Amino acid sequence: MNAPRLAALRGAAHALADGWTLAAPFWRARGQRRAWVLLAAVVGLTLATVWLNVRFNRWNNAFYDALQNHDMPGFWHQLGVFGVLAVLFIVAAVYRQYLQQVLFIRWRTWLTERLSHGWLQPGTAYRVGAAGAPVPVDNPDQRIAEDARGFVASTLDLSLGVLNASVTLVSFVGILWGLSGSLVLHGYSVPGYMVWVALVYSLLGSGLAHRLGRPLIGLSGEQQKVEADFRYALVQVRDHAEAIALARGERREGARLCDRFEAIRANWTALILTTKRLTWFSAGYGQVAIVFPILAAAPRHFSGAIQLGGLMQIAQAFGQVQGALSWFIGAYPQLADWRATVNRLTRFDAACDDDLRAAHAPVIERGAPAGEVLRIDSLVLATPDGATIARLPPARFESGGRVLIQGPSGAGKSSLLRALAGVARNGSGRIVLPAGTELMFVPQRPYLPEGTLREALAYPADPAAFDTPALVQALQRTGLAHYALQLDESARWAQRLSPGEQQRVHFARVLLQQPGWVFLDESTSALDEAAERELYAALHAHCPATTVVSVGHRASLQPLHDQQWSIHDGTPSRHAVNEPVAFQQWPGVAAVRATVRALNAMQHQEKRDERDENDSSAAPTGACAHAAATPAARAAAAGPADSAGDAVSAGDRCGAASARRRLHHHDRRRDVAHRLARRARAGDRQGRAARCGRRQRRRRHQRLHARAVAVG
Repeated sequence: MNAPRLAALRGAAHALADGWTLAAPFWRARGQRRAWVLLAAVVGLTLATVWLNVRFNRWNNAFYDALQNHDMPGFWHQLGVFGVLAVLFIVAAVYRQYLQQVLFIRWRTWLTERLSHGWLQPGTAYRVGAAGAPVPVDNPDQRIAEDARGFVASTLDLSLGVLNASVTLVSFVGILWGLSGSLVLHGYSVPGYMVWVALVYSLLGSGLAHRLGRPLIGLSGEQQKVEADFRYALVQVRDHAEAIALARGERREGARLCDRFEAIRANWTALILTTKRLTWFSAGYGQVAIVFPILAAAPRHFSGAIQLGGLMQIAQAFGQVQGALSWFIGAYPQLADWRATVNRLTRFDAACDDDLRAAHAPVIERGAPAGEVLRIDSLVLATPDGATIARLPPARFESGGRVLIQGPSGAGKSSLLRALAGVARNGSGRIVLPAGTELMFVPQRPYLPEGTLREALAYPADPAAFDTPALVQALQRTGLAHYALQLDESARWAQRLSPGEQQRVHFARVLLQQPGWVFLDESTSALDEAAERELYAALHAHCPATTVVSVGHRASLQPLHDQQWSIHDGTPSRHAVNEPVAFQQWPGVAAVRATVRALNAMQHQEKRDERDENDSSAAPTGACAHAAATPAARAAAAGPADSAGDAVSAGDRCGAASARRRLHHHDRRRDVAHRLARRARAGDRQGRAARCGRRQRRRRHQRLHARAVAVG
């Protein structure tokens, strides 16, 4: 056996093994008794269809004999038999198709849930699609949607097709053997010669079909890939239509789409050329198969050995046997698609399984949570292909702090947050997370799922966990009060909201869920500095127990935090290396925190005043009570009219006192806001001066060090 044929056999064996690996878990899973019942019913109806074909074969003999003998009663009788067989065949065919489709959707549902579950494990969807991943996976959405559907449909069709061909071959080979008789060639008698003719005819046809159609396997897989790439490019244009329109990039996007479609056209051209060659052969093969058995059996008919009915029965039996043996030829294009689909699903499933196994033995060790401290021990961050991004010394993040991580782009700031979240595992070192608290990570690119605004605010929690007043309050505190009446409106909020509004929604999520630690990755990059200060003030005021760790480039973030960790060129700055905690205190923070505490105290005082007003409306106390009681004491002497007038004047005095208190609180809030703005500006000026001094000292130290090296 030559090498190409041996390689083809090995590839077919591997494809069958991979197909069984994908299919077996469904049939072994618990609760699939109904699936087995459906399969048994479909198999039973398939066998019934074969039995009916055998009955049709016998009917052919009787019917054509009646025609040859001019037997009118026999002719009408055979028509009645045909009607009964036809009704039974139609019922079997309809229910076989119906039950097969029911089994198909049940199997596809299970497979889709299994693939989605593996893909949506924590961080798996990000890692298997990241550049440089060990097992590259392109278009996972297409594999879950299209490939899963194609695998289930093709597996059922091909499996039942093999079963039907096998049973048909066993059922008709005996009939053909008995009807064909013996053929004498060169003095040798060949019994059942029509069976041997059908076998040789089918083997030759299958070999030629495989030789002509073998390129279809690779072309079908490539066609699925380029189609998915083209759909992805179209989705990108749809999702970024505004940016494309503002940049006047329609022509460039059109050229990019043309390039993607050109790949489809080129691969499709190769596909149809290969299909054309295969169709030339299969169509001719099928047409010859119609007359070939009649030509082979015609000598016996003309010799009087068999009648017309026997000739037609032999022709039909030969067609059934030859069709069963030639099933491979007709199913070759579907087999090529099935094999390409199996290869894609196997790679996708293997990538998800490998990622899950890597979670139990990660390169970056994650220690058991301990205390209220987040600790980093000699952490090295790397890309999936092994390139080092940053080397970080041991550090501790205490609970309750406000930490700002800064540094140039590419220094490893966002990679650090991914490592803390467990999304990125490449590198080395150890991370110990705080115990008994919830960690929330806010990414640099906002994500708003399709659905209602209520669902977008609660994501990823259940919207039922938050009542409407809490959601409205979160919107108000983050500057989105104008959307309070649209909580239950379904829309594509990622397209409807501006980037700044999307970042405000992320802050509203933090206010709603009240995590113990929140990590913000450039979460105010689309907002101006005033809006940035407002959101951080709301975060500090309404989440006082939350530890905030921010990543950002803006200098305006520094007064909003009390600790800083600077990363330059992939390593922390000099003061971060020498100190166990690489932090720096910034001026103006104490004033901001004092102002936040004052705002909280005022809010509590307002709530107490509101409760006092409610109590006074039910039972007046103090001066208002005296004012109300005095007219009541005079009512007995002055009469109803005078007492009513005194009561009205007392109510006016109570309302005036309440209004004065509200005005006083409003003035206090305005003064505090002015003080906050002045102190923040002063902190900015002091911070800039401090940074300038540090830069000068660093440059002086570098010059002295260079001179010392030159002298040495």
